Amino acid sequence: MTNPTTDVRDRVLSLPSGELPAYVYDLAALREHAATVRAALPERVELYYAAKANPEPEILAALGPYVDGYEVASGGELDHVAKAVPGRSLAFGGPGKTPDEITAALELGVERFHVESEYELHMLAELARRAAPGSRVAVLPRFNLPVASGSLAAGSLAMGGRPTPFGLDPSEADSVMRLLTDGTYPHLELRGIHAHLASGLRAAEQLAVAESIVKWAVGLAERHDGVRLAEVNVGGGMTVDYAAPEERFDWVTYGEGLAELVSRYPDLTLRIEPGRALTAYCGWYATEVLDVKQSHGEEFAVVRGGTHHMRTPATKGHDQPCTVLAVQDWAHPWPRSAARRELVTLTGQLCTPKDVLARNVRAPGLRAGDRVAFALAGAYAWNISHHDFLMHPRPGFHFLDDVDTESAGGEGAQGEGFAH
Repeated sequence: MTNPTTDVRDRVLSLPSGELPAYVYDLAALREHAATVRAALPERVELYYAAKANPEPEILAALGPYVDGYEVASGGELDHVAKAVPGRSLAFGGPGKTPDEITAALELGVERFHVESEYELHMLAELARRAAPGSRVAVLPRFNLPVASGSLAAGSLAMGGRPTPFGLDPSEADSVMRLLTDGTYPHLELRGIHAHLASGLRAAEQLAVAESIVKWAVGLAERHDGVRLAEVNVGGGMTVDYAAPEERFDWVTYGEGLAELVSRYPDLTLRIEPGRALTAYCGWYATEVLDVKQSHGEEFAVVRGGTHHMRTPATKGHDQPCTVLAVQDWAHPWPRSAARRELVTLTGQLCTPKDVLARNVRAPGLRAGDRVAFALAGAYAWNISHHDFLMHPRPGFHFLDDVDTESAGGEGAQGEGFAH
């Protein structure tokens, strides 16, 4: 969906200029989407939220009823998530874990460790021996498995199947399995196998990848007599299409495929860890047009803020979908600059030509003072941005809920907008 909901639209139009830019999150829409995802998944498929996508405490709490736990990938995320949603199941992943981070995770009682290397396994074993001498720590080695040629779409981001710093090489699988099953490390328990091979996958591609991971993991266990895997983590990476925001990942088809997959392995639990595909749609980056200008036959609208607040389009090299909300009243004594053409490129305030939010937005008549709401800003937006570049003010944050929908448009603000 490109056009904001009524509640989001009202909040964007009601904010004074001095309170823009702002992130506006629709928590009611987030809950509705998360409930739909949860309902599409069969039994024996656990849903963990990858907190790196958006770790705002309100987002984490809103997802609480619909997820089985949270995946964290640093000591900072570990501490933050444990405080935001206390008592919930946590999985600790990510390369380059430090001894202090692992110790903190052990002290917090993290339920699963995704081990990225044999060295990390040795470190975890010794720290677990010291921190929890009477208990066992659940381990899922993460493997960088091969990806079948041609199985990924052109826009996918490959995390495995090629040289990367993520996970163990498959050639190390048997030695790691022996370390976890021959009594070398009695404080560690082999819980299962983890592999996250790509991001930006559609349902059919995700199913093919999941099936290949499970088949490989089960085959590995069978080579080691008596080894039983309780679970296989097939990762996240469900696509969010910024060029076609109305087209969402097909959770129903994916759930049906996972149901068929787990039916072949009666004792196995699957775990998925989506991030972007859960929260992207609930967030909006709202701002105001500061100026409209012509340059070498093209028109540019400079807005408050920019990619130092929402780095997503610069990172992924796309145009962020947006809606322009026209504002009729103009409170300043000077004339408003206005677009003369139909297509306008929206840029931020940074002193770099890379500060582009969206190109060729269809916005005839766009004027200084109009508002712009950038959609799909609920994941990998504020939290991955270079906040302090040029030292502009930071955006505000607004969380709209079922009981917080009474905001009205500001004086003179009108709703008709142009969608990109």
